[in-house]
Amino acid sequence: MTLSADSANPFEIMARKCELLGKKNLYGNTVSNANNKNRTRSLVNLSWKRFWVAELKQFVRVRVSNRALRIIDKVGGLIPACRKNQKTLSPELEKVLKKASS
Repeated sequence: MTLSADSANPFEIMARKCELLGKKNLYGNTVSNANNKNRTRSLVNLSWKRFWVAELKQFVRVRVSNRALRIIDKVGGLIPACRKNQKTLSPELEKVLKKASS
């Protein structure tokens, strides 16, 4: 659960979704020899991480996948990674990118 000053509801619950890449849980079936199907889900490897954004001179806390952490490390920061993956950004990261660009 995140407490956001911007949202109208302070107890808004976030989905298990990467804020940078948009990765979500995978759903499927485990099928037995008798062809019985049981629903399963594979969770995304998410973690909370604070990144220093020099343009804003503050920390930004985001929930990202392990893959997104590697991309952020490779391109050299949160803002360059946001610019590279603009199609899949969460609304919170879009706001951060807009503030940093202006």
